[in-house]
Amino acid sequence: MWSKLICAAALMSAALTARAAEPPVVALTPSQMKWSSQGALALPGLEQAPLIGAPDQPGPYTIRLKFPAGFKIAPHTHTDSREITILSGSWYTGYGEKVDPAVLKKLPAGSFYTEPAGVPHYVEVREPTVIQVSGTGPSGRKFVDPAAAE
Repeated sequence: MWSKLICAAALMSAALTARAAEPPVVALTPSQMKWSSQGALALPGLEQAPLIGAPDQPGPYTIRLKFPAGFKIAPHTHTDSREITILSGSWYTGYGEKVDPAVLKKLPAGSFYTEPAGVPHYVEVREPTVIQVSGTGPSGRKFVDPAAAE
């Protein structure tokens, strides 16, 4: 009998924990999104708008990032796996520890790609571009060559 009660209590506790981890209801129009040059993933020259959660906090997050033409990000990795959708413009990405312009893949608006945790990749933006990034924090960025972060 006690084992059944303990099992039921454990299941209820797990269900409550799972429910607490669920993101809240969010319904935003583009004009309600708050763009800022500050944030967990911001680099000089880009803007980000948090939609749900925060990349530097535990749990799921989704943000939008707005890049100007000519923006480049040197090879780097992330601590979490991420999913990216290109919302406008074109996004050029490649995987590896060294930039190789020959393997940059052009991803036009509507495209999707992944950045698995720990996999080095790099980016080039040739026109103003907006992407949406989802992952599970805490997230972070580590440049393959730390001097590239400066």
